[in-house]
Amino acid sequence: MRLVRVAAVISLILALAPYPATSASSAEAAGTATIDTTTEATEAGPRRKMVKWNEYDGPVTTLRVSIGFLFDVATFAQNDESKQQVDMEPGTAVRDFRFLFGGRFKTQRPFSWTVGYMYDAKDDEWRFRKSGFLIGVPELAGQFFIGRDKEGYSMVKVMNGYHPWGMERSPGMDAFIPILADGVRYMGYYAGPRVFVNLGWFTDTLSENEGFSTYDTQTVARLGWLPILSDENKEVLHVAAMVRDAEPDEGMLQVRSKPENNIAPYVVDTGKFPADHVLGTGIEAYYRKGPWLFGGEYDWQDVSPVAGGNVLFHGGNLATAWLITGETRGYNTAGGYFNAVSPNKTVFEGGPGAWEAVLTLSYIDLDSGVFQGGQFWRVTPMVNWHLSDNLRLEFVYGYGELDRFDTTGGTQFFQGRIQLFL
Repeated sequence: MRLVRVAAVISLILALAPYPATSASSAEAAGTATIDTTTEATEAGPRRKMVKWNEYDGPVTTLRVSIGFLFDVATFAQNDESKQQVDMEPGTAVRDFRFLFGGRFKTQRPFSWTVGYMYDAKDDEWRFRKSGFLIGVPELAGQFFIGRDKEGYSMVKVMNGYHPWGMERSPGMDAFIPILADGVRYMGYYAGPRVFVNLGWFTDTLSENEGFSTYDTQTVARLGWLPILSDENKEVLHVAAMVRDAEPDEGMLQVRSKPENNIAPYVVDTGKFPADHVLGTGIEAYYRKGPWLFGGEYDWQDVSPVAGGNVLFHGGNLATAWLITGETRGYNTAGGYFNAVSPNKTVFEGGPGAWEAVLTLSYIDLDSGVFQGGQFWRVTPMVNWHLSDNLRLEFVYGYGELDRFDTTGGTQFFQGRIQLFL
């Protein structure tokens, strides 16, 4: 409870404190077609509004109620070696169902809030997800988020989970980085040198019983540079490096991941083992030119087991995305990430929507020292059909190979998703 009280006091002080005037309003900053400089506590909603009943402008704060829904279907074709390693059963599942509440307080200083409430189908429970306060600090060219948030490590991990080009994040990202944590995160962008910074400190004081809480404390830093940033040419070059220092929860660590398919079981897994320290490092680079996007990331996780010695796990991914219908995926400088696709003309306006062809390659290696968690790679061609800003269909094929249990097995993945975000 002490953390809650401290967060409340800091939020109130920052919200009431005066701040220097800026040269451009948020509306002006958001007016460009492909470059976005705004940040709010709520994750960015769609550019076009499908409904209006979910917004309220009150005397103290605005309010927006959002709904997110993901429904998956998957089947598999395993060779004999793969069947000996792991059993994959076809099925359907609600991948995500959540309500998001958020708004902006009517204060001079930018001050917004968000509450996320998600149905966890696996445990048949409702759980709080991203929730907290975002306080603008123009004096530091940035904002502080206080509450339950993403750590700030890795662009695709930072992005709204409904926005990436791929169906799932890569196995390395899911194995190494928890989806959420409780603490404080600073996000800054310095327009002159075109540099962005993410700094975060997190603890499990309030989230000890949450599934994502696999560490006692985490300290995270991400530093990025935009050598090219041109709205006129619809061109962005993004490079960044990350570092993460963490203490495993109760001195125990388990590194594992699914094969970019939530319905499938875990395919790489170290099992639980005593460890007192984890140092994560990573690099990422992305280039966007009009409808084309290229990029990827590679990460290393240096673990210090209690038994002694060091263990090194690693993994990464590459991606190419082409918006066939000519759209350009927006980029947010404040957070150092890409936004959702917004069709030039939606299906509901009589247009084709936005069609996106994607090819990804991912790899993870959890074999190190006495640990034989396995190696897995997967190549995934897929097509996204963005019918509107709110509705997306995904058609996915993938082929992956797992090297584990002294066997190399191959699996074909056939997946589909319906995504709704109001």
